[in-house]
Amino acid sequence: EGSDRSGSLRSGEDPEPMTRPTMEDALVALRESFGYDAFRPGQSMAIESVLSGRDTLVVLPTGGGKSVCFQIPALVLPGLTVVVSPLISLMKDQVDALEAKNLPAAFINSTLSSAQVSERLARATRGELRMLYLAPERFDFGNVAARLKEIGVSLLAIDEAHCISQWGHDFRPSYLRVAEARKKLGNPPTVALTATATPEVREDICKQLALVDPQTIITGF
Repeated sequence: EGSDRSGSLRSGEDPEPMTRPTMEDALVALRESFGYDAFRPGQSMAIESVLSGRDTLVVLPTGGGKSVCFQIPALVLPGLTVVVSPLISLMKDQVDALEAKNLPAAFINSTLSSAQVSERLARATRGELRMLYLAPERFDFGNVAARLKEIGVSLLAIDEAHCISQWGHDFRPSYLRVAEARKKLGNPPTVALTATATPEVREDICKQLALVDPQTIITGF
């Protein structure tokens, strides 16, 4: 399903042909938002693949700057990037760091009241957020997936993607919901990121998420 997605319009997009952001746009965002002049090894390839609209699997070691591989595309792509993250503390740390740089991000997880969730979805609807972090369980609550599809998701980023694989060391059953949620979002281009993935786990991540002809980038070990 969705094998001819590359040129198709996504829900919520302008019907005019979309001019894809370039690596030059990505470098400008890196300089202006993060203060770096160049990407690390692997990041450039990953970001280029993501900006081209291709499903991408990124295997970078811890501390290798995995989050930049979706945060920079989120800043230059139109619409909203949804980031699936397994740990409430990790999600909060990343959003706090982005907000400290005045980058518009928020999270939705079990620590929030339903009123707070509604307020954050309303901000996303108004185009005030570039990144919305979600725990995988959140797709099941209320009509979150349907609301996000209405808003229009430009990119789905799955952090700690090894959690979806039963071959992985940190399998989380809640991650099995992500593939279904991806369908509900309209199969947006997807980037899956992990620091630890054997060939079996990499293959399983791609299969479980139904990634289409994914570009796989492995670096830095």
